[in-house]
Amino acid sequence: MQRVYWYSNPYYSRYSAGYYPWLQMRKEAQSYKSLQDALVLIRKAVEGEREDELFYDYLISVAPSQEEKEIIQSIRDDERKHNRMFRSMYQDLTGQTITAPEEVAFEKPKSYADGIRRALFGELAAVERYRDIRAGLPDRYHRDMVFEIITDELKHAAKYNYILTLGSSKVNKK
Repeated sequence: MQRVYWYSNPYYSRYSAGYYPWLQMRKEAQSYKSLQDALVLIRKAVEGEREDELFYDYLISVAPSQEEKEIIQSIRDDERKHNRMFRSMYQDLTGQTITAPEEVAFEKPKSYADGIRRALFGELAAVERYRDIRAGLPDRYHRDMVFEIITDELKHAAKYNYILTLGSSKVNKK
């Protein structure tokens, strides 16, 4: 029997040859979330679309500066893109389309600053939900789509932090 050394054979991998048996066990293990879990969360994300739209439109209408309006508009546009991506994923995986409810109740925040705080924590909560969606998806293509959405949500949280900082610096100057 000829011995194959990893350093002399470019096709040999210590990882695939049983050098690390725990890695093979990990590869064979199933995801900790199921596709059904992911589909339920995708449906919930899409169904909240109209309320989110009303919320963002409200924040844009009461934003105190053009810069803040433009930041929130860019976030709203990303959220619309995410919604299209989730709808596409759902249809790819189930063959069905998601219909959002027509009538939704929208609760105005107490103030602009309260709305921005609510939006910030909403973005962070979305990251956690979308992480669970990603874990339940069966293929890399759809997981990569959710990764893009997650990174956008983190970017949105940073932008809302910036807006909050703008507001607090204005108060401190007065």
